[in-house]
Amino acid sequence: MSKCISVLGSTGSIGRQTLQVARELGLTVTALAAGRQIDLLEQQARRFRPCLVAVFDEAAARELGKRLSDLPTEVVGGMEGLVAAAELEDADTVVTAVMGSVGLEPTLSAIRKKKRIALANKETLVCAGELVMAEAKKYGAEIVPVDSEHSAIFQSLQGCRDRGEIRRLLLTCSGGPFFGKSFAELEKMTAADALRHPNWTMGAKITVDSATLMNKGLEIIEAMRLYSLPLKQVEAVIHRQSIVHSLVEFRDGAMLAQLGTPDMKLPIRYALTYPYRAETPDQTLDLLSCGPLTFSAPDAEAFPCLRIARQCAETGGTACAIMNGANEVAVARFLRGEIGFNDIPRRVEKALFRVPVKYQPSLGDILEADRMGREAAR
Repeated sequence: MSKCISVLGSTGSIGRQTLQVARELGLTVTALAAGRQIDLLEQQARRFRPCLVAVFDEAAARELGKRLSDLPTEVVGGMEGLVAAAELEDADTVVTAVMGSVGLEPTLSAIRKKKRIALANKETLVCAGELVMAEAKKYGAEIVPVDSEHSAIFQSLQGCRDRGEIRRLLLTCSGGPFFGKSFAELEKMTAADALRHPNWTMGAKITVDSATLMNKGLEIIEAMRLYSLPLKQVEAVIHRQSIVHSLVEFRDGAMLAQLGTPDMKLPIRYALTYPYRAETPDQTLDLLSCGPLTFSAPDAEAFPCLRIARQCAETGGTACAIMNGANEVAVARFLRGEIGFNDIPRRVEKALFRVPVKYQPSLGDILEADRMGREAAR
């Protein structure tokens, strides 16, 4: 069980909920890190009194340093600052909840310091999953997933003695706000429409990814890396109620699943207390009032991002990094009203056409592929 944590991405949705759970569990928060939201970061620093605060935006870091000059808290900036927060000696667990591929380098740094990684940054495994998992094995670092789907798989596999017993993983997906719509109907959807997720309260980027089903594509790639399984053994299924968080089917036909309310504090709490379970102060699932549970196949024609992600997983090399970088830029442009909803998969496919894939890539190759994917999507 964790005792002292660093929270990378503390001002985001997962980061804020992590701090709430940490307070409930009585954990020490020794480092906080964020992008540029220094108003909230200042409030968090004053509440938790960490010894280190990192701000990726260096100008914002300088401003926060002035604001926190009355505290014995060191404020650092840039990627070096994020890495410092990830490597801090006092922390036994690093919660990686920063958005996007920026989380890759600090996650690798924490792994090399043999920290427990409470992984909420799926892009780390999407872009460099083979490298990250190899480093975790080399240094003996424990990776416990925070994503609700991967936490459900992780919990369902606790009694699995042999990964060869797994027939397939089934990642559930709410279908987002546009379930049932055709590709033509999606042309007219706005950012405001896409941000109306039916079940979860999340940040803007992941909410749009849920609307395009890119989020499920990213999670399929992440599951392949986390559980060392081929693409053909990882599938997605639409489950509108978000009660069954994912399932494992074994070779004898048995299926194990984890059920719960759509509340991210549950997988966060488990990642911080594993292999134990802590009492929750939150409302738990009432099976008598949750209604019927339904399942259906995703519509790959209306939501091509799922197909694109699977193709990149099949291609391998830097294809996933190119896709991820292009998607981050395309989603940002959509949120600013610069492109339409269906332009997101179009931009991603154009980037994959323009940027060559490298196989057996180094970390430098992966970061360059991400940069080139972003540039192509602009």
